[in-house]
Amino acid sequence: MDLRRQLADVLRQMRREAGLTQRDAARQLGISQPALARLENADLNTTLDTLTRVCRALRCDIGDLFSGKARLRRGR
Repeated sequence: MDLRRQLADVLRQMRREAGLTQRDAARQLGISQPALARLENADLNTTLDTLTRVCRALRCDIGDLFSGKARLRRGR
């Protein structure tokens, strides 16, 4: 599996675990819902800035997105 597909799968899983719709998550990230959908489908390259905002919204560490160990951290 390529890195973009892995990242897309992890982002989708974590958003769902957080109980967020694409619309709600996109609003928190300051991106459009279609852009988030494209990210989750590995159809869009992203920036480090966007990944940082994703991690802040989902309360995770950026390194975890790439290590395959991404888990939500509650209460942070």
